Amino acid sequence: MTTATANAATPPASPNSPSLDDRFTGSLVGAAVGDALGGPVEGYTPEQIVERHGGRVEGIVGPWNGDAWRTARPIAPYHKGDGHITDDTLLTHALVRVYGVVRDHLDAYAVAEHLVPDLISTPRWIPELEAEALPLQRIFLAEKWLVHRLHYGHNDPREAGVGNIVNCGAAMYMAPVGLVNAADPEAAYHEALDIAGAHQSSYGREAAGVFAAAVAAAAAPGATPASVVESVLALAKDGTQAAIEAVAETAVRHTDVESALAPLRAAIAPFDTVGPDYRAPSLGARRPSRLHSIEELPIALGMLLVGGGDYRRTVLACVNYGRDCDSIATMAGALVGAMHGESAVPGDWADRVGRASRTDLRAPAAELVAVAREIHARDLTRRRAHEAAFAALADAR
Repeated sequence: MTTATANAATPPASPNSPSLDDRFTGSLVGAAVGDALGGPVEGYTPEQIVERHGGRVEGIVGPWNGDAWRTARPIAPYHKGDGHITDDTLLTHALVRVYGVVRDHLDAYAVAEHLVPDLISTPRWIPELEAEALPLQRIFLAEKWLVHRLHYGHNDPREAGVGNIVNCGAAMYMAPVGLVNAADPEAAYHEALDIAGAHQSSYGREAAGVFAAAVAAAAAPGATPASVVESVLALAKDGTQAAIEAVAETAVRHTDVESALAPLRAAIAPFDTVGPDYRAPSLGARRPSRLHSIEELPIALGMLLVGGGDYRRTVLACVNYGRDCDSIATMAGALVGAMHGESAVPGDWADRVGRASRTDLRAPAAELVAVAREIHARDLTRRRAHEAAFAALADAR
């Protein structure tokens, strides 16, 4: 793969190019469906998945432990499977609600002032708990950190992520940032970095910025898997950039998903701190480093290349990769949906996930696109005011 320049020309839109509304819907629905497909096999290896399901997963499946999901460790008490979305989608939708309140670009302070109160004060339907509960009762410890540091600890939101474990927690819900900054990967990158400062540090925060940039690049007219990867390589730093490069160089040699699973894992392994046993992380797991990367984002980008941007091939490749496959499939699903619109996402999957999760998967996109149009209009006004002010300064005698 070659690294693109930050100001690379945007490909022209084709007559059949998806609309802004369609891309937003495709991205958020695609992310939610990927999340639901990956949830029941999260944490397992490709070999274990084949043994459990008698072959590769090809659609929505039930819980790993069947009817014993309420008590079976290590998943209890969550009903992962049967089309249930997980915390990836719950947090994505929560961030959309923050945009709906602020109706402008977000920063770390918006997380403290709006996202955290949303998590701790408003009960919502939690599909995996099959009950209405506070989102705080579903999110994991790395996300509960937000509440501990910002609500109880009153830390500076821009620095509150320091000390948290470094994982994909901040990256997994950054698709809305990329959509608000559609076709402007650099703006998406910087906005997500600011937001994620409240949640993560090091390569976890970097991944949040890079994933948002990838979604923005995918939403550009004429985007392809290769153009998305090149756009993010122009922005990514340190181990994240190196990991994406390594995975992408491996991915372009494969068009068959089955043959790509082991090589892509081998490509990311030098950058992944968790180690070969996902459920028994190494001593150095999830610690800050300039040399390492989260696993999920480079693999999602690699599968985007292997799958050629086709939703079924790309997302099922992520699901059957195992490990943190719900987050990997969430990211890949968001990217394919942003490129091709809602029609790319199998309608039977989307409908079943929406019904099973008792969640309107399309409503957040409708809300976000309205906000994005407002933000873009405000950005134009701000830009023109700055241009006029700079011109006056430049022309001053």
